[in-house]
Amino acid sequence: MKGVLINAAILASVAVAAQADGLDPLVGAIGETKVLADARLRFESVDQEPLAKKASAVTLRARLGFETGKAWSTSLLVEGDGIWPLVTKYNSTTNGKTAYPVVADPEAYEFNRLQLTNTSIVDTTITLGRQRIVLDDHRFVGNVGWRQNEQTYDGLRVVNKHIPNVTIDVSYVNQINRIFGPEGLPGANDGRFTGDTFLGNVSWQLPLGKLTGFGYLVEFEQAPVPIRDTTQTYGLRFQGERPLAKIKLGYIASWATQSDRGDNPLDFSNHYYLAELTGTFRQYSAGAGYEVLQGDGVKGFSTPLATLHKFQGWADKFLTTPVNGIEDKYINLGYLKKGFGPLETLQFSLSWHDYDSARLSINYGQELDLQLQGKYHRFTGTLKYADYDAAATTPAAVRDTSKLWAQLDFTW
Repeated sequence: MKGVLINAAILASVAVAAQADGLDPLVGAIGETKVLADARLRFESVDQEPLAKKASAVTLRARLGFETGKAWSTSLLVEGDGIWPLVTKYNSTTNGKTAYPVVADPEAYEFNRLQLTNTSIVDTTITLGRQRIVLDDHRFVGNVGWRQNEQTYDGLRVVNKHIPNVTIDVSYVNQINRIFGPEGLPGANDGRFTGDTFLGNVSWQLPLGKLTGFGYLVEFEQAPVPIRDTTQTYGLRFQGERPLAKIKLGYIASWATQSDRGDNPLDFSNHYYLAELTGTFRQYSAGAGYEVLQGDGVKGFSTPLATLHKFQGWADKFLTTPVNGIEDKYINLGYLKKGFGPLETLQFSLSWHDYDSARLSINYGQELDLQLQGKYHRFTGTLKYADYDAAATTPAAVRDTSKLWAQLDFTW
């Protein structure tokens, strides 16, 4: 409370001084400051062969910050977060409890975002500092928002929308702040990845959907493992939806090519493919997709900046693409009900995956994912389950795994 009062006094003093100097924009920016706050309480259980112990994790994540109004077309955003482990029968990747399965939510306290945003150039937003970057569907660049400590980026981002229906989004990043927190993994510098990374994404909204071209030049200076993900990736993506009788048909197609870059000691060239169709009728939806990440027997197509939990099953068995690549054939079923009793929305989803290698036709097994989610005002409750059944030919590092989550989110 003492700290809050001191900060309030400082802000009041700055406002008075600014007004005395005729700095009305600064006074206005301070007066328009809004609070940023959210909290998440999560229980996660993991049963993974061949580990004898079952992981049980209860963690609390809280974020608190503020965003000012604009002074001279510039605003300031400051946000800190803390992750508190309440039940610690799990391997957080930093606590040394390797007898348990991994739940990648280590204890951490840090600045989550610290950025200046300027809009003085027409139709252009420039953001400098530690920030959240999410491109398209998170497949190549995302914030890994599922984990308690999200992934953020230190750099400069420029988004321009001056040309009608066209968005140009380019970023330079020199540090990636990963989900493992500032402490990182024991014996490695995996809490932070440094290097010159360039992200380019240009989209054009057409009558049938949005066409996007992208180029991601990723550099990791850390050795020996991260540097092997120093890559250059170029691709195209098309996404849209059209009415078909009483059904809304959604479609996605994407292709990318990836090769080594800079000081990467490997020499490779792999491709990525995605095709997905989804039909929605009233509150029901059904879809199917086919996604391929190639591998040449030494290196698989890598997406180290992606929100990986969104793809290839919630059990997170293929966060690193196998060296022989992976083919994921999947179906999705969904139900969304608005105004269900006291709930604003109630949503159920089911996904089923069948995994094979993209090279040598090796079966990797199947996975079933289920989720029930309800929203009530500022609260969102989630029950979630994943069950991965490994095939006999699955790589030795991947084993039968089941996971269960119970989660409550609050957003201010």
